[in-house]
Amino acid sequence: MAASCILCAMAFITAVYAANFYQDIDITWGNDHARILNNGQLLTLSLDKSSGSGFQSKNEYLFGKFDMQIKLIPGDSAGTVTAFYLSSQGSTHDEIDFEFLGNLSGDPYIVHTNVFTQGKGNREQQFYLWFDPTKDFHTYSFLWNPRIVIFYVDGRPIRVFKNNESIGIAFPKNQPMRIYSSLWNADDWATRGGRVKTDWSKAPFTATFREFNANACVSISGVSSCRSLSNNSWMSQELDSTSLELLRMIQKNYIVYNYCSDLKRFPQGLPPECSTNT
Repeated sequence: MAASCILCAMAFITAVYAANFYQDIDITWGNDHARILNNGQLLTLSLDKSSGSGFQSKNEYLFGKFDMQIKLIPGDSAGTVTAFYLSSQGSTHDEIDFEFLGNLSGDPYIVHTNVFTQGKGNREQQFYLWFDPTKDFHTYSFLWNPRIVIFYVDGRPIRVFKNNESIGIAFPKNQPMRIYSSLWNADDWATRGGRVKTDWSKAPFTATFREFNANACVSISGVSSCRSLSNNSWMSQELDSTSLELLRMIQKNYIVYNYCSDLKRFPQGLPPECSTNT
């Protein structure tokens, strides 16, 4: 479609990071299903009928720009979910999610996004991608500062969540969060609403990660490593006119589900942030 051509023509600079998974993350579950390879430059998560797997960042962060290159499960991945997200802990946690919903061979992947504030989520937006995410690595990013959360795919903004505390909407700005990733079985909902189940004969399912970068404020015992927030360009970053136009084009052409358009779900009226978030 025309939108695909526009995206293909856009030029974005991709930085090369010197990430090392041995230094940056801890494998938290499914130890025998998670592997760090190539002297810390590559990480794989696998899922079979016995277990999935996951990891978390060693550091906690309070604001930053976070990037991960991921190559998703090829072939029939129905029922699986590969997640990459920021989260704090507890019943009133904050969370910023990418979840990649598996599919039958030949079907497009769906990227499921969500934002939790003070334990409240239900802010789902889902997208198709303009490429096959199983063929090569692509960069998935969060920009999180006191004003806005922006979701990026290969440097292209696909979603924003603005600070709307002025109208009573909580914003994630006080709780430090870690980066997490996991690969798990969710065939009760992930593929076509749970109608397509995981085919375990296709296991193990494997997703591959590289080039993790956190240009961020590390939080240690509640104290931020950023002495001056103004020293970080991303701390005050928002969308310029070019990025805003691209965001609107992606939302128009690739969005699958938007809670802000679901009048049946919210018969008493859409959530108030829907009037201000693009």
